Amino acid sequence: MSTSPTEFQVTAKDCDSRVVLDHVTDRWGTLILLVLHEGPKRFSEIRRAVEGINEKALAQNLRQLERDGILARLASDGYPSRVEYRLTDLGRTIEGRLRDLVLDLYESMPAILDAHVEYDARHSS
Repeated sequence: MSTSPTEFQVTAKDCDSRVVLDHVTDRWGTLILLVLHEGPKRFSEIRRAVEGINEKALAQNLRQLERDGILARLASDGYPSRVEYRLTDLGRTIEGRLRDLVLDLYESMPAILDAHVEYDARHSS
């Protein structure tokens, strides 16, 4: 199915792009993509790298991102089977933009923390 980018409007309630945006930017999606920046990883490696995620949430997010074409699941032949996840070309593009956002966030953290202090001072009673 081929569609034009102008056919999507993320602010529209039923737009498919909203669902994918949620997969990429939800609590775990961004962190999973950032971990896969370093190369293919096994399920257990991703779980250790993304502190706080449980197996169910990781499995759900990996399936969603795979369905979206953002990552690929690679199962090796042999016994025991070895399964790895890696970014697709599309996933590398999206992860790069997320990584840039995270780097901007790191640079902005002193100003953000100052804003927290100022806000809390104004709103404490």
